Amino acid sequence: MLPIDLKGKKAFIAGIGDDQGYGWAIAKALAEAGAEILIGTWTPLVKIFTTSWSAGKFDESRKLSNGNLMEYTKLYALDAAYDKPSDVPQEIKENKRYADAGGYTISEVVDAVEKDFGNVDIFIHALANAPEVKKPLLETSRAGYLAAMSASSYSFVSLVAQFGRIMNAGGAALSLTYLASERVIPGYGGGMSSAKAALESDTRTLAWEAGRKWNLRVNVISAGPLRSRAARAIGSDANKSVNFIDTMIDYSKVNAPLKEKDLEAEEVGYSAAFLCSPLASAISGVTLYVDNGLHAMGLAVDSQAFAPAFSG
Repeated sequence: MLPIDLKGKKAFIAGIGDDQGYGWAIAKALAEAGAEILIGTWTPLVKIFTTSWSAGKFDESRKLSNGNLMEYTKLYALDAAYDKPSDVPQEIKENKRYADAGGYTISEVVDAVEKDFGNVDIFIHALANAPEVKKPLLETSRAGYLAAMSASSYSFVSLVAQFGRIMNAGGAALSLTYLASERVIPGYGGGMSSAKAALESDTRTLAWEAGRKWNLRVNVISAGPLRSRAARAIGSDANKSVNFIDTMIDYSKVNAPLKEKDLEAEEVGYSAAFLCSPLASAISGVTLYVDNGLHAMGLAVDSQAFAPAFSG
């Protein structure tokens, strides 16, 4: 038996807002392996998340294989669109959803983690946002495009730059991307495809820079579509009849090499646990596809044009 053992390791997962996304699945897999969990939640969602947790709404999702419930040691309000307090616009400071939250910029959160725990071993970037994601690229404004890049890709650069200084040597940083970074996915707009492409490129550069500076490994998982709350918000297809994420899941199940197989969030969680463990000590700068093999395909085998050849 070759176990993934993360006992004694501290992991900070940025981007958990509920129990449905890949961030949650990764946190759960890391907890299964013995890691201590710290969470960064988007500031406006903190009260909703903590209230739901306390009310037991996540209890079923929190169950580990040994019957215990996943726990987190501390939760931090985090808005990764801002690096330091001076970056926060006045209207955000005055927003009622931010009024009671102090120290939610990237530098402040990392300073707080250092004060509370000293060093961490694992950093997970499981957050993305594009205010115009429902718009085609041709209709995306400059502001919308730059907002997608800021929140979805530069945030990883900034967080690695800040967390790197308090991470133990041999630690690991990991983010999440999607196939739209390198293939056209109609409906995945607002600059998100560009942001994911930047994220993958930055991963390779950060692997070099953070590896040489702090002896950290930096990787990214290209995950297949998941019916999470965030994904369901992307929008509908061109016919306005089917939600985008449902279309992508159906397409993947038909066309991926692993036919008719649902991609489970825990499969991405397990892959993340491996990449963050000593078992992956020589892996850095990699985009790991966890998508039932869909990335390898150049044809849609369910197309009517290929029906005779691939009917079996």
